Amino acid sequence: MTDAISPKILVIEDDALTRKIYLDGLESEGFDMISASNGTKGIEQALSHLPDLIICDILMPDIDGYTVLEKLRQNPLAAVIPFIFLTGRGTNEDFRRGMEFGADDYIAKPATLEQLLRAIATRLEKKQAFLSYCCTNYDNISLSQHNGDTVTKEEKSIFPVVPQLKEVFDYIEANYDKGITLSDVAQSVGYSAAYLTNRVAKITGETVNSWIVKRRMAAARELLKNTSQNIEEIATTVGYQNACHFSRQFRQHHDIPPQTWRKKHQFIESFPVEA
Repeated sequence: MTDAISPKILVIEDDALTRKIYLDGLESEGFDMISASNGTKGIEQALSHLPDLIICDILMPDIDGYTVLEKLRQNPLAAVIPFIFLTGRGTNEDFRRGMEFGADDYIAKPATLEQLLRAIATRLEKKQAFLSYCCTNYDNISLSQHNGDTVTKEEKSIFPVVPQLKEVFDYIEANYDKGITLSDVAQSVGYSAAYLTNRVAKITGETVNSWIVKRRMAAARELLKNTSQNIEEIATTVGYQNACHFSRQFRQHHDIPPQTWRKKHQFIESFPVEA
């Protein structure tokens, strides 16, 4: 495998020998492997590491694979992790039940390494295609009110539609104008700041703080273009404690000061170029 960051795979299997075979075989192919010896530990590992894919046995001594999948599908951060059942029970009834619980694939034992690799490749490709689609195809219609000026707009949300980060983006959307920080966002979704930063960066390529600033900049552009608020008022409205900090970040993102941006875009919209 040539990726700089290898996909992380969790194997949940109670039989130690079988578990080791899976771990050694997939690790030799370049995957970053973690494992759990039962369903309870598997859930803990899944929520702790949020792997790129999970391979899980069905019959285990504490809780079965169906229960593992059901609990993970209820967690917004783990709900979209591709999940493959691997078990010695390969009847049509077992297969249908696995699919009903939301499994992405079902492989009967004994499975060869080649079978596992094909299934893994297919599921990871579909996951990547789904995330790419979410990040590039999203529309949002919103109504904004600023100092009594109502601006109706139809625009693309600045946030990608990624299900496992919905709570994060919803919180930022609802509170970006209140001076929130990374710690506030992390506390709202129940994770440490460091863990949440790494997770968001891994999925979107941007940090939580970056998304907060991006949302503030989007709001600032709307105010600059469509209201008569001065720079100090706009800075306060979008969550900054002082206009200097706001102007500095605006310049960093747009290469020009907010006053210059306002003049340029109000002039362009007032005198549109004819086709």
